[in-house]
Amino acid sequence: MEKLNIRKELFWDIDFERFNKNSNKNLIIERVFCYGTIEELKNIFSYYGIETIKKEIQNTGFLDNKTLEFASTLLNIPRTKFKCYKKKQSAPTHWN
Repeated sequence: MEKLNIRKELFWDIDFERFNKNSNKNLIIERVFCYGTIEELKNIFSYYGIETIKKEIQNTGFLDNKTLEFASTLLNIPRTKFKCYKKKQSAPTHWN
């Protein structure tokens, strides 16, 4: 397993040094998909593996529309399988 090499700035709201990279993989994967670089994205694929990433990204509570489409296309998962997509559909906004 490679070393997880991502910027601490992606985790501005937590103490990254005390952060458990295995039990908090959902947050790490979400932040890298939303705010990370291509190199950081490659790094999480090497560190966690594609199956773990597919599982975790589908259970993420929020992804913006562009990130959702990117993840859906990259991982070949219909966007309707994502928890965040289902949440958005159950709470539509007016005049969007």
